[in-house]
This record gives sequence, C-alpha cells and structure tokens, in this order.
Amino acid sequence: MQLPKGHAMGFGARVGQTIQTAYVVRDIHQAIDWWVDEARVGPWFLLDHFLAPDHVYRGAQATGDVAIAMAFAGSMCIELIQPLDDNPSVYKDLIDRRGYGFHHIGVAVSDVDAEIPAYEARGYKVAYRAQVPTGGAVAYLDDGRNDPGMLELIPATSGMDEAFTRFHTAARNWDGSDRVRPFA
Repeated sequence: MQLPKGHAMGFGARVGQTIQTAYVVRDIHQAIDWWVDEARVGPWFLLDHFLAPDHVYRGAQATGDVAIAMAFAGSMCIELIQPLDDNPSVYKDLIDRRGYGFHHIGVAVSDVDAEIPAYEARGYKVAYRAQVPTGGAVAYLDDGRNDPGMLELIPATSGMDEAFTRFHTAARNWDGSDRVRPFA
C-alpha cells in the first residue's frame, strides 16, 4: 500500500522528505565497522546480494550485483552499498568518476512514476529502476553532473515504513551488541 504525501512514518520522517543518505564503499564489513566504532551507528541490517532480473540500468537489464547494509542515525537511514562486480551500474558510474564515498540521497514519495516527470523537466534522467523488497520500484535520477550525488526516489509503502521502522527501533534500543543482522 502506498502512503500519502505528508504521512508520518514510524521512524520519525514524513512521506515527501529526505529519509536516506547513501555511500558506496569498497568493503561493506570494514565500512560497517567504521560506522559502529567511530560514529556509534548501528545495528546494521545486511543484504548480501541485491540483483534481480527486473532491474534496469540506463535502459538495459542491469547486471551489477551489490551488497547493501542499512542502519539509522536518529531518523536518517544510512545506506552502505558495495559493488560485488565490475559490471556497469549507477554505483560504478560515480566510483569511476570520483571514487568511493557519498552516492545519493533518498526521498520517500507516494508515487515514484508520478514524480519522475517533474524531475525530467529539470534535466534529470532515470538512470536505474529496481523493484525493492519493501514494495514498489525505486528510481535513481541522474542530472548529468551528480554533484554532490544522485537522487533516489523511494516508494513510500507500508512495507518500507515497516522495515525502516524496525531498523530505527533497533537503533534506538541498541546496546552495541549484535552489530550485523539479516536484512529480512
């Protein structure tokens, strides 16, 4: 179920707001260790592989596999993404351009497809589409510059709210143990 614009979600954000900051990393486990040890962010929810036949990169079937980890710092979801191959991807695009580090912000929207035309009118192009486990399909938008990074439209579904709220609740009550947990 899609959530309406302005709807308050269980992790402290509203539909229509930036809810995520994402980084592309060389080694997801080393990056998680840094976030836990230096920034005190955790626990992390890890998805070892994220690639499905319905992923589309710049108009063609995507073949780039990634590992993804998410945790919360306050009401902001931090996402770490490690490419697992050298296949073309939105992640490799920015790594090749400027190296590892900040990649995109994610905005929760009620209807990804309805939002895209307004971004296209401002010069953005859809660089990547992917069905996500929490419902719907994300869209990464490329403005040709990507400074400081790309923009991801995240479908605000009840499944996304449930998953992010579960991750957020775990972070609020985290005692530093059990640093890495399964995504699902």
